[in-house]
Amino acid sequence: MEPTRGAGTRAEPSTARRVAFVVVAYSFVVTMLGTTLPTPLYPIYQERYGYSGLLVTVIFAAYAVGVIAALLLLGRLSDQIGRRPVLLLGLGLSALSAVAFLAPLPAPLDLPGLFVGRVLSGLSAGVYTGTATATLLDLVPDEGRARASLVGAAVNMGGLGLGPVVAGVLAQYAPAPLALPYVASLLLLVPAAVGVALIPEPVPGAGGWRGASLRPQRLRVPAAARPVFVRAVIAGFAGFAVLGLFTSVSPSFLGEVLDIRDHAVEGLVVFSLLAASTVGQLASARLGERTSLVGGSAVLGVGALGIALALLLASLPVLVAAAVVAGLGQGASFRAGLGAVGAASPAEQRAEVSSSFFVVVYVALSVPVIGVGAAAQGFGLTTAGVVFSVAVAVLAAVAVGALLRRTDHQGSDAIPSD
Repeated sequence: MEPTRGAGTRAEPSTARRVAFVVVAYSFVVTMLGTTLPTPLYPIYQERYGYSGLLVTVIFAAYAVGVIAALLLLGRLSDQIGRRPVLLLGLGLSALSAVAFLAPLPAPLDLPGLFVGRVLSGLSAGVYTGTATATLLDLVPDEGRARASLVGAAVNMGGLGLGPVVAGVLAQYAPAPLALPYVASLLLLVPAAVGVALIPEPVPGAGGWRGASLRPQRLRVPAAARPVFVRAVIAGFAGFAVLGLFTSVSPSFLGEVLDIRDHAVEGLVVFSLLAASTVGQLASARLGERTSLVGGSAVLGVGALGIALALLLASLPVLVAAAVVAGLGQGASFRAGLGAVGAASPAEQRAEVSSSFFVVVYVALSVPVIGVGAAAQGFGLTTAGVVFSVAVAVLAAVAVGALLRRTDHQGSDAIPSD
């Protein structure tokens, strides 16, 4: 989404804009935190309600359905009605998601309740990711946009990483493990909502809700951008598949394969991947897009092979080390891929192409993981996890090969050299 910038944003930001920047960054963190709260709680849901591992992965995948729906229907909404109303909408959806998880529904209504909670969580993330990032850019001078973009990436992934830690610690050491994490989420959302409601609207002249249009956004990649898009999206697909694996079934891996049933540890393992992804995005910002994309894809492949080795050895230290390596590679390749796709796209189609990129990677977050859940039913988690991890490594190698081959040919559709 290309932010609409008012004339006042080119000057040195006022104190009000600096405060607004902090408020939006905080709200971004707590919204994304809420989307990953269920990760270390899935084993508890399985034990309490008798869910299979496959059903847990399907519940997880409902999140991606919400994200994609938000991208398609609401991707340009903040350009039409203003940033602040859409940010408040995202916070409201996050709160409704927490309430859906809190509702003590008896069987068989518990399952639809979890699906509703996950879809609402996905909608909140889909609304917030683009809008909050655009708002952060709106609130700084033009020369500060690169730094604001990095802040947006850091608080996005940081919030995702904190969710499993908060939920895991509360589930392990506090009462009501299936309630208290969502209560904490609601409490964190209150100051975010108050703060966002009080910030100045960053888009002057926005039309308000009367100017809203919910027509589905087109997903189209112009011919000139397709070669770059394909190579970047292969790397993005591999990286988000690893994220999906860790945020959906890694607690089951820890419990059933490594015999570790500590919810705090489960949360910290997921955090190690997401925190490393944040570091990978920030560190690779100093490198060129080609170097970041090729190097990030290669590192991601090594990390995926490390995950396979950790499962075969049933080793927690190897798993954490592999998660850190994979996270570094995923963060670097994702940031560079998204940047390369944006640079290769005409300005008037950049939002469509970026949305197409996000739709593909969110499919990667969900569909392959359901396959892992299905394979685990018949072959066991170790076999399913090893095969999945090797497949991701192969996909990452394909991305590296495609990028190097195009670079060697120096075609007009090549990702710019450093």
